[in-house]
Amino acid sequence: MFTTLWGVVRNLRRDEEGATMVEYGLLIGLIAMVALAGISLLGGNLQTLYTTVAGSV
Repeated sequence: MFTTLWGVVRNLRRDEEGATMVEYGLLIGLIAMVALAGISLLGGNLQTLYTTVAGSV
């Protein structure tokens, strides 16, 4: 029983198939956070710009 369990644990440590999916998930999360931060910071400036342009038209 212990030998079989140890073999399963050893195989799981060698298996890196799921690691790529985790890395892609982290990368997508980081890109989403940067995009949201950029939209939040530029959102007020864009609203002011559109208001100025609409007022001058």
